[in-house]
Amino acid sequence: MDNEPTVTPFQETVCAIPEAYDIVLGGGRGGGKSYALALLGLRHIEQYGAGARVLFIRQSYPGLLDFEGILRELFGFVYGASASYNAAVHLWRFESGATFQLSQLDTEASYQKIQGQSYTLLLVDEIGQYPNPVLLDRVRSNLRGRQGIPVRMCVAANPAGPGHAWLAKRYVFQAGPWVPFDEPNSGRKWVYCPSTYTDNPEIDREAYGRQLTAACSGDAELLRAWTVGDWSVARGAFFAGVLEEGRVAVDPEPWSPDFFIPKPGPVWTAAHPRSPGRNAAPRMLRSAGAGWDLYLAHDFGTAAPSVTFVCAESPGGRGPDDRFYPRGSVILLDELATADPNNPSEGLRWTIPRLAEEIRAMAARWGMSFVHGSADDAIFSFHGSGQGSIADEFANHGVHFTPARKGGRRTGWEIMRRMLEASGSVDRPGLYVSRRCRYFWETCPYLSRDPRRPDDVDSRGADHAADSCRYALTRQIYGFKSEHWRI
Repeated sequence: MDNEPTVTPFQETVCAIPEAYDIVLGGGRGGGKSYALALLGLRHIEQYGAGARVLFIRQSYPGLLDFEGILRELFGFVYGASASYNAAVHLWRFESGATFQLSQLDTEASYQKIQGQSYTLLLVDEIGQYPNPVLLDRVRSNLRGRQGIPVRMCVAANPAGPGHAWLAKRYVFQAGPWVPFDEPNSGRKWVYCPSTYTDNPEIDREAYGRQLTAACSGDAELLRAWTVGDWSVARGAFFAGVLEEGRVAVDPEPWSPDFFIPKPGPVWTAAHPRSPGRNAAPRMLRSAGAGWDLYLAHDFGTAAPSVTFVCAESPGGRGPDDRFYPRGSVILLDELATADPNNPSEGLRWTIPRLAEEIRAMAARWGMSFVHGSADDAIFSFHGSGQGSIADEFANHGVHFTPARKGGRRTGWEIMRRMLEASGSVDRPGLYVSRRCRYFWETCPYLSRDPRRPDDVDSRGADHAADSCRYALTRQIYGFKSEHWRI
């Protein structure tokens, strides 16, 4: 028949994976992942009949309608009129008693539509559109079936979306393609199954490749993510071409507080002809890091993570790693990030007193006698408590912030991009980040562009470390430093 569905080799391989394994379909665009999800749903319905309860989820309503079209074609061919679809509630019913529910899930309120319902197969398409896994983890509680029917979760994603960081960490880099691995959060075994448009003979691959090239607007990193499906090269979706680990990353070992803290000199004895006396106090010798300016940069959050960096600005000289840092270069030496280890967008909800205590402890490790730095000007607004502003509360607990310079997010991102690009230069100030700053390296390289404003970061992603870094580079002058970048 002319409308007979065709199954690609990729989709055949996916359907051959044992049901004991959950599946993440990754890779580039156009690889046939959505249709593979539809085939998995069809097979589940055929295998378990009346016991099959399939739930398909998309974040956007247009995406839901697109998948509805795929199912109409597939189920229309297999079942004809024996399968009925209620478009008002997005529910398929089959003669066997099986059901296939389509649902949009984008907020906590939308979860209420399916809360308490039971499903045996959970399918999620374009999972990379979710900046964090909170809602999707919650839906797993709906996976329950009667004896003899296995429950399973299968998801599909492309690189370079808002959820790139948590997906790459949780699924993509746990094992090689098609190799089962243990995923601690779910307690299940998963398999990562990559595909690209070159694996899909059902599309005009040459024409689709041209469309992808045009859609990327000269962003070579994003083009490689969408065409090759390489989750590592997608790290530069926003900072493409400027955030290169080899130039920007600083090994933490040489950098220690001793580099910045003056050391006691020798105590002279009475036998020495110029001795000031046997009981004289030791002199303080000039430190190797004299002239380097230590300060903090802070992005506040409670439900969202709070990120604080210890920063050092170079006076123009060599660091303890014997690398030359032009005057005005900034090194992020250490970080305090209150992020859930399993969700980079979820904060630990620390109170300001506890957060201030931890910040002071970090600053003390670096020998900062006056705990001060730059932060978003939003924390300087009165927020309804008797303590005044958030900045006032911090000051009451010994942490003093001044507002970063205004000028808009996009201006700050441009400064950050220029300094990242200048990293490694001997005559331009650059931005460098210690490998000790783990949250930075887990999130910033994977940030996406805002689809509506390409010169801004997509704020649906975990941009908290990036914001804190931006404040480090746009701090205002209060009589103790000179500017090197002007807005």
